[in-house]
Amino acid sequence: MLLSEVVRDLKYTLVKGDLAVEAASVAYDSREVTPGGVFVAIAGFTVDGHRFIGKAIELGAAAIIVEKDVSVEADVAVLKVADTREALARVASNFYGRPTERMNVIGITGTNGKTSITYFLKSIYEQAGTELGIIGTIGTVIGDRVIKNKNTTPESLNLQRLFVEMAEARLKHCVMEVSSHALNLKRVAHTRFNTAIFTNLTPDHLELHRTMDEYFEAKALLFDMAEHYNIVNADDEYGRVLIDRLRDREPKLVTYGIEREADIYASDIHYFADYTIYTVNTPKGTALIRVNLPGAIYVYNSLAAIAAAYCNRFSLQQITEGIAAVEGIKGRLEVVYQDEDTKIIVDFAHTEDSLEKALSAIRPFTKGRIILVFGVYAADGKPGRDKRRGMAKIAAQYADFAVVTSDNPKEQDNNLIIREIVEGIEAYNGKYEAIVDRREAIAFAIELSKKGDVILIAGKGHETSQVIGKTEVPFNEAEIVREIKGSRGNLSAG
Repeated sequence: MLLSEVVRDLKYTLVKGDLAVEAASVAYDSREVTPGGVFVAIAGFTVDGHRFIGKAIELGAAAIIVEKDVSVEADVAVLKVADTREALARVASNFYGRPTERMNVIGITGTNGKTSITYFLKSIYEQAGTELGIIGTIGTVIGDRVIKNKNTTPESLNLQRLFVEMAEARLKHCVMEVSSHALNLKRVAHTRFNTAIFTNLTPDHLELHRTMDEYFEAKALLFDMAEHYNIVNADDEYGRVLIDRLRDREPKLVTYGIEREADIYASDIHYFADYTIYTVNTPKGTALIRVNLPGAIYVYNSLAAIAAAYCNRFSLQQITEGIAAVEGIKGRLEVVYQDEDTKIIVDFAHTEDSLEKALSAIRPFTKGRIILVFGVYAADGKPGRDKRRGMAKIAAQYADFAVVTSDNPKEQDNNLIIREIVEGIEAYNGKYEAIVDRREAIAFAIELSKKGDVILIAGKGHETSQVIGKTEVPFNEAEIVREIKGSRGNLSAG
């Protein structure tokens, strides 16, 4: 492909060189530049790609795209743009043939619920005989393949490559989680969305956004990108702000909820220990829905999926069968062990809101105590301290006993993190034990439990590793639970 085609519709100044050259590849990491490639220099949080232009040229780059003034003596094309992140997204889309212009892409944003919505939608599509690709927290799913993602929403170059892989697998539909980071950093720029979904907004990622309003505005960017439908939770405070903003605009606004008036809503809800039944009401009729996950959060998440399926013209029968076919979602209130005495659940809950909802879902069906095992990964400074104290408050108020441990401490002071959580639990008179090693903490909770107790291990969910310092070590909580129970001679299927 000619460089002129790669930069089509990109606003730039040609500093030097010729656009009539072949562009063999695109890279934003100088180490991945190949002969004849285009190198896009991105100024990141810790590393500035402009510092590695020389390395890119050494590896054979034919063109360099920059946003800063640079001096390049080599015989290469140099293009200057206002924003190289936006340029990377445009160039990536062009290089891969603008794949989303031939796909139906559904984007989901919000603090909680995104992953389960993708799996509900995948099941609805499959029950209707149509395949759906997924890009999100658990990974990228293309048919039977699961590809691990470095980020919930991959960098734009990697994202467009995934869309091409889906197209090559003859997938015409994709649902993806769209993080606030991705929207702020323009990873999804020049991706064509048919439908956008807003779940909710609760405190998270404030180390990046600083305030809840900034966090909301980052999420709201997605709803300027959808072409046909914007789907919004009417019961969420920020959802209602978004509804007021979108009400008299194109594309079509569709709302969902339980408590407030909405286009698609649940009524006659019955909660059970391992599932929920409710009636969904839509403009085209009603249907009885069974969700094989407990709690109000999965009513909301299934409603969001139902709204998207409704907008994409699936029948109520297809929707009903699709939701019911989801037996469970890895790391989402997943029962990893159960016998007549104890139930052990793993959940991804890592925010105040998601932890509260998980504990609230478990409480009505717990005969004994709820023993919570959790840690908090959060940034340094006030946002991190606030999150740790907020999570501690939820633990003290909604669990009977908390085992405070590590999550993914990375390069932070693990002892400091745990001490700040403990201070929060003590402030709300909660009962706790602090154990730094997460495996030992899980073992302690199991040893502590008695007949009728439920253990909730929160924070990591589907993740199968733990990051300590700069090292990623294997850590599969479901396997660890079974190993510990097995070593006690009590192992039974969960």
